[in-house]
This record gives sequence, C-alpha cells and structure tokens, in this order.
Amino acid sequence: MRKSVYLLVMSFVVTLAALTAAGQGHGSESAAQGRAAMPALDPELNNYKYPYPVSFSEFDTQGQRLRMAYMDVAATKPNGRTVVLLHGKNFSGAYWASTIKALVAEGYRVVAPDQIGFGKSSKPASYQFSFQALAANTRSLLDSLRVEKFTLVGHSMGGMLAARMALMYPGRVERLALVNPIGLEDWKLVAPYRTVEENFAQELRATPESIKEYQRVNYFGGEWRPEFDVLTEILSGWTRHPEYRRVAWNAALTSDMIFTQPVVYEFERLKVPTLLIIGQRDRTAIGKDRVPKDVAATMGNYPSLGKSAARRIPGARLVEIAEAGHLPQVDSFPKYARALLDFIAGG
Repeated sequence: MRKSVYLLVMSFVVTLAALTAAGQGHGSESAAQGRAAMPALDPELNNYKYPYPVSFSEFDTQGQRLRMAYMDVAATKPNGRTVVLLHGKNFSGAYWASTIKALVAEGYRVVAPDQIGFGKSSKPASYQFSFQALAANTRSLLDSLRVEKFTLVGHSMGGMLAARMALMYPGRVERLALVNPIGLEDWKLVAPYRTVEENFAQELRATPESIKEYQRVNYFGGEWRPEFDVLTEILSGWTRHPEYRRVAWNAALTSDMIFTQPVVYEFERLKVPTLLIIGQRDRTAIGKDRVPKDVAATMGNYPSLGKSAARRIPGARLVEIAEAGHLPQVDSFPKYARALLDFIAGG
C-alpha cells in the first residue's frame, strides 16, 4: 500500500472535520453551536450538503418515477477500477467521506449511491422493498455510468445488500468487502416479528436523544466521542421536519425487509474474493428490544459472528479490529483503511 498510516490518519481527520462542518450549516461559531442550530431536514435532504457533488438517476419502477442520488468521484490519477460503496440503514452515502478520499488517492473511481428510501433519494409512499430490488436499482445506475466491473464495499445493511448483489451479478463483482454487516445471524429464530405498522410507530417515537443513545450502546460499546455527533445529524434533523412521517414510513418498510430477508444462508454460494472487517465491540442486532435480557445478550455477538461468517464464505479473509464498534471506518480508520486498501489492491 503506497499511503502511510500517518497520511491516512490525517486524511480521516481533515475529511471528518469538513463533513461535520458541511452538515451543520453555514455561519456556525463553533461545532457545539452548529449542532444546536442544526435545522430540520426535509425527506430528500435538500438542505444538507454532502462531501462531494451529488447527481441523480431517474427511473420508472413499480408504477412510479423515482430518483436515486449518488456521488461519482473520479481519481486524479485513475487506475481504471471502480469501487461501489453501499451504506447502512441508519446512514447515507455522506458518511463514506473519508473512505472515498482514501480510495480516490489510490486511483479508484468511487460511486456511492443513496438507496431508494435513504439519504437524498426518493421516499416513496408505496414501494416493495427487497434486497433484490435495491440490487437491481444499483446495477441499473452502474449501467448508466458505464461501469461494467466493480468492487463492492458494504457496511451494516449495505453488507446484506452487497452480498445479495454479489450473488445476483457474480460476473460483475470483482471483490466484496463487508464492514460489520448486519444479517450474520437470523433474528427471526429468536425475536418475534413486528409488523410494518409497529415499526412505523417506533420510528415516530424517535428523538435526537434516543437516536444518539441507540448508537452509543449498540455501535460504540457504550462510549461516545464528539466526532460521532455527525453520524446522528441526518436522522435527528429528519425528526424535526413536518414531513418526517414519510421518512419514518420508509424506515419501517426497510426494517421489515432486513428482518424478513436474511442472506446468511447463502454465504456458501459466494464466488468472489471476500473480506470481512469486523469491529469487535459491535453488538447490533435487530429485535434485541423485544426479547428477554438473557436472550438479547446472545444477539449481535460480532466476535463470534465474524468468525462464523468467515468459515461459511469460501476463502474469506477476516480482519478483526478489537477497539472498533459498528463503524470501523469512523472509530478505527487507519486499521480499517489499511485492510480495505490492501484487499482491494489484490493483496
């Protein structure tokens, strides 16, 4: 790998600072004042700035016209390869800022879409969410950009989507990197089903405080640092907007998709070189809030789940990061970036 760990750390610090400032709006006298003044965010985030220019792909699907937002970032010295970044459920393409910067520095073209129902993309009132549909949408976007072959990097829910895409389009996916993917266990076996309406009611109860607390407990091992605040800005801003119900409805639908459409049983069918980057302090699991405490304690055990997934995926490489939680790309960037860049380069 050509970049030193020092340069990667400085890249991360500078980019995260820029992303935080962009998300806080203009005229803030300090980071704390910026967060306090964070405006209500409309469902398509028209008043939230991403770290790179955003374009839109419009297409007809399921009887309606939808828009898919994406960042397409070119390298200064292209190496001819493309990396596609797939975000998690509680995120958008914006949080990939530091990863994009590191990849572009190594010569990769980077495409980071917002899936339908997320980020700046459409929030349809009626849509049949499935990982197959999201994969097909992403493939169509890449077709329009004339990207034939690509490396997939998926985080959290994006890991489930990336695995599904690799199964659907094995001839196009060169390499697959899964960063603390959810879906390494089948929650239906231990947690009771919750209807879309029940999911919707829970989403409507979300507050900036509850969003931060959920991430603190599940994503970061009970700890919180000021640089994590940027990760809650979009979700919190949405809750302040009068059209939040549209966002909450899409979140309820995608929660149902995640719970009912496991991909874990198909890991043995993956045929592409695969990397698992697993933060060991992660305890994320869907349904923990609706089972007894002793059962909940057995869910989301990423040290165990990562090893199990690596055994099931043919030839998979496992990188465990002891100090990281659900987002190694945020709380342990140098180790995450080293593992990811080495793997994508073919090391």
